[in-house]
Amino acid sequence: MPRPPRPDLPGVPQHVVQRGNDRQACFFQPNDYLTYLTLLYEASQRHGCAVHAYVLMTNHVHLLVTPGEPRAVSCMMQTLGRNYVAHVNVRYRRTGTLWEGRYKSCLVDSENYVLACYRYIELNPVRAGMVGTAAEYRWSSHHCNALGEPDRLVRPHSQYLALGQGGTEAHESYQALFNQDLGNERLVEIRSYLQQQKVLGSARFQAQIEAVLGRQVQVRPAHRPRRALVASPENGL
Repeated sequence: MPRPPRPDLPGVPQHVVQRGNDRQACFFQPNDYLTYLTLLYEASQRHGCAVHAYVLMTNHVHLLVTPGEPRAVSCMMQTLGRNYVAHVNVRYRRTGTLWEGRYKSCLVDSENYVLACYRYIELNPVRAGMVGTAAEYRWSSHHCNALGEPDRLVRPHSQYLALGQGGTEAHESYQALFNQDLGNERLVEIRSYLQQQKVLGSARFQAQIEAVLGRQVQVRPAHRPRRALVASPENGL
């Protein structure tokens, strides 16, 4: 049975995750992280994708990207994956796959969910227990988005720009968001929609995307509903 296509619309942000094969490491030394970021910048420029947020973990990456054209994210990830695998194979004299199959992605409601995805991505190292704060982790967009450090890769989303009139005001407002708990319910929601590659957003946003794509865009329940019990002495009904 063919795999359903990922939801993809120009101008609509996508939360992307790609994992190392069998959850093994895909970054081994600082130079690997730097090379990946360079290749990501080049691929995003080539294929017309705006990268708003990112984090490079030891065995996976998260990106928040808005494509300018249909399939732009797919083309970007193919170019990036191919070039980064070539770097790793040459540097470490290895062969074989590096990534765990296809990357996963979900569309993100700009108005209500984009900044939550920014935070979800940049807080990944904190949730993993690697650092105490997002600012302590080197390989993420947090240094640019929250602290104002230059990063040619990062292009702010309109919801980020709306946090303040100037750069400093936006940075300070963005930092303040990290004083608030993202909440377990929102964490589960983001993970579920990303895992099932659906459309993360309000019911109105989901209905709009569903009308355009012509298919169901909400996540399936984690478990099948239990069959109704038939009245009988054994069931006590």
